[in-house]
Amino acid sequence: MTELFPLTLSQAETSRRGKRLVGPIDLSLDGKGLCVVMGPNGSGKTTLLRLMHGTARLTGGAVTWACPTSEARHHQAFVFQQPVVLRRTVEENLTYPLRLRGVGRKPAKHSAHEWAERVGLSAHLNRRAMVLSGGEQQKLAIARALITDPALVFLDEPTASLDGRAMREIEAILLQAKADGTRLILSTHDMGQARRIADMVVFMLGGKVHETGAANMFLNAPRTPEARAFLQGDIVV
Repeated sequence: MTELFPLTLSQAETSRRGKRLVGPIDLSLDGKGLCVVMGPNGSGKTTLLRLMHGTARLTGGAVTWACPTSEARHHQAFVFQQPVVLRRTVEENLTYPLRLRGVGRKPAKHSAHEWAERVGLSAHLNRRAMVLSGGEQQKLAIARALITDPALVFLDEPTASLDGRAMREIEAILLQAKADGTRLILSTHDMGQARRIADMVVFMLGGKVHETGAANMFLNAPRTPEARAFLQGDIVV
């Protein structure tokens, strides 16, 4: 598999209509484990993910991978906070990205059934994705991202609007994906979730990376007063 990491942002920023949304950011990620991007609402978590993924326009600085950018993007996927599903059956949603990549109908269908089993959607293969619950739609979106065997998946607060049961199920899917070798970069405002699944934390504040570190160190002994305040539930701006 193509090696994407390290991922390096050097004075990277993105602006819209003359307003800087994120940056300048200097950050290097080695891709090991599961990286969680945290921070208060409006701190730039989603925009940072989009900047790294390439769906937010780079207006300054650089984002570089260990391989050519076009190749790196080919081996990535992105899962949104609100599930994006096609107005087709669960099976057709899962076969779609494979068929786009030239996979034959029969092997694509086989993979779709395998992934539906992995995420607990086997009983819904012939149902329209739009009638699934929110948690089921998010599991479908994650399975559709993982079915092409990407090296890296970005996830923008994938459990933000879900109940505890759906959250646990999705976290289990993500931890299994990590165990299988997929690199994951996930944004969340849920500190409990970060404690359960994070290996590394990037703490965003005011559109900039304010602090980074191993999850156990950041969550238990943050270096900055702003990070300490955030973890205590205080309002940080």
